[in-house]
Amino acid sequence: MRNLATIDVALDEMLVNLAAIVLRLSEPELTRTPEARRALAQSVHQYGVCAARSSDPRVHELKTQLEATLKPSLRIAAIDGVKVV
Repeated sequence: MRNLATIDVALDEMLVNLAAIVLRLSEPELTRTPEARRALAQSVHQYGVCAARSSDPRVHELKTQLEATLKPSLRIAAIDGVKVV
């Protein structure tokens, strides 16, 4: 059983490292094309599948951060100095 716990901890560390990589690749200047956005979405989805089995709170927090990268950013526009949403 001790080996299973060691493997579980190692997998959690790998997931944390993987999330850091995907977060770096999710920068807007790297995901401008539709293909890049689809690749990011697929990576985030796969990460979510793996994170669902983890009990490490860091993994779940990173999953939330990754999912947020897929949401479009809102911009505030103004017409004649009046904010328009």
